[in-house]
Amino acid sequence: MANRGPAYGLSREVQNKIDKQYDDELEQILIQWIVAQCGPEVGQPQPGKKNFQEWLKDGTVLCHLINSLCPKGQKLVAKIQSSSMAFKQMEQISQFLRAAEQYGIQATDIFQTVDLWEAKHMASVQRTLMNLGGLAVSKGDGLFVGDPNWFPKKSQENRRAFPEDKLKEGQSVIGLQMGTNRGASQAGMTGYGMPRQIL
Repeated sequence: MANRGPAYGLSREVQNKIDKQYDDELEQILIQWIVAQCGPEVGQPQPGKKNFQEWLKDGTVLCHLINSLCPKGQKLVAKIQSSSMAFKQMEQISQFLRAAEQYGIQATDIFQTVDLWEAKHMASVQRTLMNLGGLAVSKGDGLFVGDPNWFPKKSQENRRAFPEDKLKEGQSVIGLQMGTNRGASQAGMTGYGMPRQIL
């Protein structure tokens, strides 16, 4: 896994396209939010994709982040332990991903463990954290710490309830999408099978 050699040809082109999706400004916003949400004890990395990846790689910061979004006494990740062993770090990341899904992040918006651990697709890690921040702002439960303008707010359902008599009124109206026959006539039409007269 970790001792994979350099990529060549098409693999390198694909990896370069993936690397271009990474946003340095977004990285700074995410670092600010994570430090504000979890507190200064999680530390703060130097700017740069590699430093950001190293900071999140063991999964402990991510687990502290998801737990800080839960009410007191409730934790989505029960046991957080830092370890230098690769499988333990990957397990911590997996716990965060399961907790993020329980929190309400769509499965399609969640990165894969190797995207972070091997720094394969750090842009998808950023997207997951952006979705998490946006969802935390949208919940409005008072657990979000930081500037709500950092994240786009998730859209929320706005149901409409119409009375039965209004719904029945709509059934008797022909909508404009159906088209109209105003101005239509059969002038100039000939019967079937008859040749058209050209003068």
